[in-house]
Amino acid sequence: MDMSIEGGFADPVLAAQGVFRASMEALARPGTPQAIAPDANPPAPLTPELGALALTLLDADASVWLDPSLAAAPEIAAWLRFQTGVVLTDDPAAASFALVASPALLPALERFGQGTDEYPDRSTTLLVAATAPAISVTLRGPGINGQLDTSLPLPSWDFLAQWAENRARFPRGVDLVLAGQGQLIGLPRTTRISEA
Repeated sequence: MDMSIEGGFADPVLAAQGVFRASMEALARPGTPQAIAPDANPPAPLTPELGALALTLLDADASVWLDPSLAAAPEIAAWLRFQTGVVLTDDPAAASFALVASPALLPALERFGQGTDEYPDRSTTLLVAATAPAISVTLRGPGINGQLDTSLPLPSWDFLAQWAENRARFPRGVDLVLAGQGQLIGLPRTTRISEA
């Protein structure tokens, strides 16, 4: 059995519409979990949630950077190419998207494409598995009524400092979607995050 042709959506149109709607809602309402039915079965270590995002957001016009755990598994590249037609890149700064199955392997946020003042949409969107230990944080900014006290599985011990620098680069900077346990949590670059 060729794993590159298996594991896609059973109903590509409806599944992709649902995941796309949830991902947009996640970025519009930072920190608020959005449920998805991760109807994807990608090769490990790509999670079903990251696989569902890949099937929904990646296409032949996109470039994607894979974290080292994903890049070390050739079946991941084969699956992504067959299912989405995406172009893989070794340069995080050249990536439209980054797939990160191991949050500890996430490079510094500044290494990814930041966009420009004229074209901030040319930055990298980080799709990160929600497997790190959760920490208590307070979120403020657009899409949040006042503030939101929550717990998030943020990727690294210095993520809050990196995120503050990312936010200071606005309108440039990266956006991030945490994916796991059948849900998506969005953190657009406009969100202020502090320890609760």
